[in-house]
Amino acid sequence: MKAISYSAYGSADVMEYGERPDPKVGPDSVLVKVRAAAVNPVDWKAREGYLQGALDAVFPVIPGWDVSGVVVQPGVAVDEFAVGDEVIGYVREDFLSRGTFAEYVAAPVRTLARKPLSLSFEESAGLPLAGLTAYQVLHRTLKIREGDTVLVHAAAGGVGSLAVQIARHTGCRVVGTASPRNHEHLRSLGAEPVEYGEGLVERLRELVPEGFEASFDTVGGDALRASAETLAPGGRLASIADDEVFSYGGRYAFVRPDAADLAQVAELAERGIVTVHVDRVFPLEEAAEAYRLNQEGRTRGKIVVTVDWDA
Repeated sequence: MKAISYSAYGSADVMEYGERPDPKVGPDSVLVKVRAAAVNPVDWKAREGYLQGALDAVFPVIPGWDVSGVVVQPGVAVDEFAVGDEVIGYVREDFLSRGTFAEYVAAPVRTLARKPLSLSFEESAGLPLAGLTAYQVLHRTLKIREGDTVLVHAAAGGVGSLAVQIARHTGCRVVGTASPRNHEHLRSLGAEPVEYGEGLVERLRELVPEGFEASFDTVGGDALRASAETLAPGGRLASIADDEVFSYGGRYAFVRPDAADLAQVAELAERGIVTVHVDRVFPLEEAAEAYRLNQEGRTRGKIVVTVDWDA
């Protein structure tokens, strides 16, 4: 099969497009014909070796954890899916090797859910990691409730924009940090936009003087400190970007593959409660350029790579 892979840690320049062996399908997995895969910041961090303290790399590594596609072969013990089913998945194992930037991926059923019919394959590919992260942090870690005032950092990004929509659906008031060019977009999602940068704490306090019941940090550093300084008494703080959150009494979160949670996120998308904004689409052979763009950190929504099956 055609795939993107890299044989050593490094920049996007180490990524190569070429032939890789077809994946083997275990008893509890299905073979998915990949239609689209989304780029996430964790992908380039893994490629540059930042996760090697937690995840072994078995080189050559095919990157990518997000996927949308079609089941072409169920494993012998699988009865959840059949040939022809359209699925989405957060296909993460506890090592780096068999990712989704390929024509095919063998995906354990615990990582999969049915694709929302109302979303394209490109939109659906952007849902699993970002949607699961937003859903699990808001509901499992921060335990948001109707009436809470919630702060979401980088609220126009892949995780942030979905967190805004999920929190609004729960009945929360949502304030989101973003650059001015994304403020109107945040308003369309139901959030109150605030510009990040110098003076952020003062702007947040002016807008929410009583403090936030829950704060979701996706950036770290100054954003995390601003979150800690603007919490209400008893407020909850979580970060997916900076383990310094522990020093503020908060919790660090790392998204888990969970079929039931992913099905909940897919249902929200099917009902139109959450939408996925696809910023750019690249063909598989140009995945390295997609990674470079993602690493710049200015994307609104998701960057997606597609596999052309019409050629």
